[in-house]
Amino acid sequence: MPDAPAAPDASARSARPTTPTGPTAPTGPTGPTGPTGPTGLTASTAPDASTGPDASTGPDASTGPDASTGPDASTGPDAPVAPELPVPPDAPIASGPSIVSGPPLADEPGLGPLTLPGLLRQVTADFADREALVHRTPDGAVRWSYAELWERSVEVACALRAAGLGKDGRVGVLMTNRPEWLAACFGTALAGGVVVALSTFAAPPELDHLLDVSDVSVLLFERSVAGKDFAATLSALEPEIGTAAPGALRSARYPYLRHLAAVGDAPEGGAVEAWDAFLARGRDEPRDQVEAAAARVRPSDTAALFFSSGSTSRPKGIVSAHRGIAVQMWRFRRMYGVGPDDHVRCWTANGFFWSGNFGMALGTTLAAGGSLVLQSTFDAAETLTLMETERVNLPIAWPHQWKQLEAAPNWESADLSAMRFADAAFPIARHPTVSCTWTEPGHAYGNTETFTISTCYPACTPDEVAGGSSGVPLPGNTIKIVDPLAGTVVPRGEPGEICVKGPTLMLGYLGVPADETLDADGFFRTGDGGRLDAAGRLHWEGRLTDVIKTGGANVSPSEVDEALAEHPAVEAAQTVGVPDDALGEAVVACVVPRPGADPVAEELRAFLRERLAAYKVPRHVLFLRADELARTGSSKVKQAELRRLAAERLAPPEPAG
Repeated sequence: MPDAPAAPDASARSARPTTPTGPTAPTGPTGPTGPTGPTGLTASTAPDASTGPDASTGPDASTGPDASTGPDASTGPDAPVAPELPVPPDAPIASGPSIVSGPPLADEPGLGPLTLPGLLRQVTADFADREALVHRTPDGAVRWSYAELWERSVEVACALRAAGLGKDGRVGVLMTNRPEWLAACFGTALAGGVVVALSTFAAPPELDHLLDVSDVSVLLFERSVAGKDFAATLSALEPEIGTAAPGALRSARYPYLRHLAAVGDAPEGGAVEAWDAFLARGRDEPRDQVEAAAARVRPSDTAALFFSSGSTSRPKGIVSAHRGIAVQMWRFRRMYGVGPDDHVRCWTANGFFWSGNFGMALGTTLAAGGSLVLQSTFDAAETLTLMETERVNLPIAWPHQWKQLEAAPNWESADLSAMRFADAAFPIARHPTVSCTWTEPGHAYGNTETFTISTCYPACTPDEVAGGSSGVPLPGNTIKIVDPLAGTVVPRGEPGEICVKGPTLMLGYLGVPADETLDADGFFRTGDGGRLDAAGRLHWEGRLTDVIKTGGANVSPSEVDEALAEHPAVEAAQTVGVPDDALGEAVVACVVPRPGADPVAEELRAFLRERLAAYKVPRHVLFLRADELARTGSSKVKQAELRRLAAERLAPPEPAG
């Protein structure tokens, strides 16, 4: 069963066909039942990390999760929240510079503890006996309650501490959406470590790069994914993994890596332990020390490292603090407008190693006391059966996945009547058993660098309020539009580059000094074009860089070009994105063959599949003459002209007559 061809990056476009929003609109039906968004715009900046609840308010070490240790019932995430109205169409008209702020973060309703350990404590205290997740396998269904999720996470934390993990130690998690992914993520946080989310789409050269730059000391992975044997891949990358004893790895290639554990059948011999053997390491670890370590995690501490493709040829490591991630997890519940009484049962087609999916699916569901209906790899027919059996009411998918679901043989016969939070503009709303008028919070914009959304309108916001925009700044965030070359703020209404700062902004790129990523005022320059209208709404107007957005994922053209350059039949290559109804953009490689060579498209695609993740492999390969690669006076390829040429070559022929 193939891995899903793409997954949601936080910088992916909204899937709503009626309102093309910014590059990170939440996709799939995942929003509130009524307007609950920002009340308006104020000239406020992001508060310090100390303004939110601290992780140290968790339970006593001897008692485990205790409802009395989280936020008080009158102020915590379950407190009644007065509805807030989005910016109305008759809001006062503003003029002046293109800079606008949301309300202070301290005024945002519905926030709980601002660390991952604190968040898990709180939802465990609130929803202990409720189902937190279900994962169906050929051997039956695995179901964990919130209390069991806590215990399984503590088990991982104990094993990590027994393996020598200390404060800020990095733990790689290379798994599909399964119970162990959540236990590994939260267990790492409880142990005081940093979770490094690794994509199961990664081809061997990509995985090598991710392990090299992330400096993980422990790697927790799923052995078999969609026909790939990651144990074999890892041993091929570093032969010592196949020969060293568990815990005794000494690798010059990955000098910090000591421990590896596999979910599934572990290989015989070598450094990789079976999952149960790894957990057994922690059975003698004092539990009170684990919980003490968890209580000392601060909102400003590093929580996670996610990777995202940008304009550079290699994926960028993006370092996020606990506060930024926790704010978004609590916030997505508010944007969706769901709570414990909704009994959310959320399915998603895409991996939690993408920040957008982490926030939208995992964050919303856990914060609302719902259940995650996990599926390791996307298969349309199996998905429909899963949705019917588990009574999914909140699905998250991308346009091309909706098309696959609609084309599945059991589409018409599936009982999807449990759907409540299914966007009325999506194919699922047309299903014979579904009746929905609900709309997702699709007017939104964000990036992996801000751990998803920076601007947003909540679900069911009227079109006349959203005005075709990507929303208004969320609490604590400031948005400005600058001239891309001069860096100066442009007048209100004029287009320029979107810049953002706020409480969810990354701590930085891995290995890059902060002064090389932020401007003098602390803003992140996104590389996206946009404008602010008179009501303070952000309008995303496309990329200013060459990054391709395909099926919700970012693809760096230069990364594809560098891989193609290794093929002996390729003289030159330039990869571009061409508009595609299902994917947003399709990856298209324009290749100039070497003299005398006669490559074929499928040969080059097969070559790339050995080196790149599946979603990065071009859907089309076009062969051009060298003179068809139009260049500037500085010998750079004219991207716009090449995109037009590629689109013309791929356009279906006009009907005769």
